[in-house]
Amino acid sequence: MLPKGWQRSTLGNIARIASGGTPDRANPEYWGGDVRWVTTGEIQFNTITDTAEKITETGLKNSSAKLFPVGTLLMAMYGQGKTRGQVAKLEIEAATNQACAAIMLQDGYQTDFYFQYLSSQYESIRELGNAGTQQNLSAGILKSVPVPVPPTSEQNYISKILATWDRAIVTTERLLANARKQRQSLMAALLTGLRRSKDYGDRWRYVDFDAIFERITSKNKSGNTNVLTISGEHGLIGQRDYFNKSIASENLSGYTLLERGDFAYNKSYSTGYPMGAIKPLERYESGVVSSLYLCFRIRSDVDACHDYFRHYFEAGLFNQEIEGVAQEGARNHGLLNVSVTDFFKLSLHIPTGAEQKKIAAVVNGAEQEVKNLTLQVHALRREKTALMTQLLSGKRRVHLPDVEMVAQS
Repeated sequence: MLPKGWQRSTLGNIARIASGGTPDRANPEYWGGDVRWVTTGEIQFNTITDTAEKITETGLKNSSAKLFPVGTLLMAMYGQGKTRGQVAKLEIEAATNQACAAIMLQDGYQTDFYFQYLSSQYESIRELGNAGTQQNLSAGILKSVPVPVPPTSEQNYISKILATWDRAIVTTERLLANARKQRQSLMAALLTGLRRSKDYGDRWRYVDFDAIFERITSKNKSGNTNVLTISGEHGLIGQRDYFNKSIASENLSGYTLLERGDFAYNKSYSTGYPMGAIKPLERYESGVVSSLYLCFRIRSDVDACHDYFRHYFEAGLFNQEIEGVAQEGARNHGLLNVSVTDFFKLSLHIPTGAEQKKIAAVVNGAEQEVKNLTLQVHALRREKTALMTQLLSGKRRVHLPDVEMVAQS
């Protein structure tokens, strides 16, 4: 139920909705000009200030592309993955391809308010495109999207409040990006010996892998049912936590049993892990993995730092060694052909155990900063989402003109 002073309408009643077009790519006279041209990949709940591609005035005139004014809202009508339904606003004049819907609001309807509103309706708008077999949106579908219409002054105040949260999110995301770069820079310098502490003068040494690590071959005789999988983002994680179900076979007796701190190598290559991923078990006390994984732990009789090697593997410093023994053609099957014997005779270039611990402590500090900022970004997004739900529905109102928010029953 809308509050007093608010009305219900549809997007088609408060805006003109159009789409763009693509000039003939075979004609070089149509491309490389000064007219900015937006594709759906550039629509990401953002403000568009420039575009990756540009067309010429001739291309604009000889195609169905149209030039849309500053303040136009754009929505991706179709696209792969999460693209469909995402929104952006133009801070420049720009044309678009035919997969973008251009939403030009009438006077009295505030651009930022409806940018926030349509962003908040992302999931429900996406579902509107699932009625047909193409799973696409269209101008006709978008015209029927219901929208609230608060008084113009209230639209302005609501959008200003939410813009404050957006600025906080953007600022924290920039800090997070900088922290990630700093961590990568530290890892590249410290884990390779390019940057060293004056406290350590010993030369780094080359040792065989099996001088530091021993292979784990113990089978799951205890009946452990925590089946693990390797995720680039989450490391070794239980299938039930990751997939919300177990996709392993019912008989787990042949699986390898891991304890906290043990490492597992998944020989399947993936994005960011061209030679496969090596991850330690940190999330649980124990778990089991498929026998296809190559598992190992630090030997009890050597002075080595677990966190140092965790960062060492994550930085990809072992990739070149693995590539040297991976057999040609194995990539075609999605699984690198690396034998156990070859793997355990690969070479590690490492400092003393004491220097390993010093390096790990520095990298751990940078890693914790990334984790803290990541949590801050997630918290800000959750809080903004909750506030959007209240403000954009009228359940929480703003007092004008002092912008004091009070809850409405």
